Parts: sequence; C-alpha cells; structure tokens
Amino acid sequence: LGPPLIRPCVGPEEHPALVEVWRSAVRATHGFLAEDDFHRIERALPAEYLPAVSLLVAERDGSVVGFAGVADDHLEMLFVHDDARGTGVGTALLDEAVVRHGIRRADVNEQNPSAHGFYLARGFVQVGRSETDGDGRPYAILHLALLDER
Repeated sequence: LGPPLIRPCVGPEEHPALVEVWRSAVRATHGFLAEDDFHRIERALPAEYLPAVSLLVAERDGSVVGFAGVADDHLEMLFVHDDARGTGVGTALLDEAVVRHGIRRADVNEQNPSAHGFYLARGFVQVGRSETDGDGRPYAILHLALLDER
C-alpha cells in the first residue's frame, strides 16, 4: 500500500464518515471506555468536537481511512479505521499535522498503550499527566510534546 492522500475536510457532509472511522478505531483500541461514555462521545462528535478543530482526512482509493483534528499547536484527535491500522495512515496524518500545521503537543489516554507508543516512537515525550480527561471523566491523560525539530 502506498501512502494515503492527506487533505483538508471538505465540510460537515464528511462528518458521518469520520464518525465511522472514530467508531472503528475506538472499538479496537479503547476497551477501557464505558459504553455510556462511548455513546455520549459518538453523539457529540459531529455537533461539538469535529467543528471545534481543523480536520485533516486520510483517504485511500477514495475511502476515508483516518482523520486528525488540530487546534493551534495541539493535536486534538487522531483516529485510524481499524482496517487501516499499521499501514502508515496514522504516521501520514501526524507528519502532516506537525509539518504543515505546527503541531507540538498531543494528549493520549494512559489506558491506550499502543497510541502512547505510537507518539513516543515519533519523537514525542511525556511532559505531564492528568487523572481525568478534558470532560472530567476518570480516564487518565498523558500530555506529550514534540521537543525536537522534525
């Protein structure tokens, strides 16, 4: 497989495809997430979370396989469809976010060691930890920063 096409999100009409990617990624990697929280976040994605960030979309053969959301120098979200995990989609999204959007910081769920390892392998270091997520739920967050110039 070649690298995916990374492009800006064209608008809210793409949100259903992004929610599907999110659903697949979270089901595969977030076994710690309570079912009620899963559904609450899923409902909030198109109305609250996706409109709050600049969205990058990863495509292969015309299908959305991943996306990232950026705000200022912070990577707010990065999700890859479970079928495309390990194929370079996450790396391509992260590279685009760092190089073209100046991303220097990211947060990751402590209970998602594969995501934590993904960022550490790409030059991020842990600079902090919070007991709860941004909504005050009991999901510890590791705060990461990119300290070197890529």
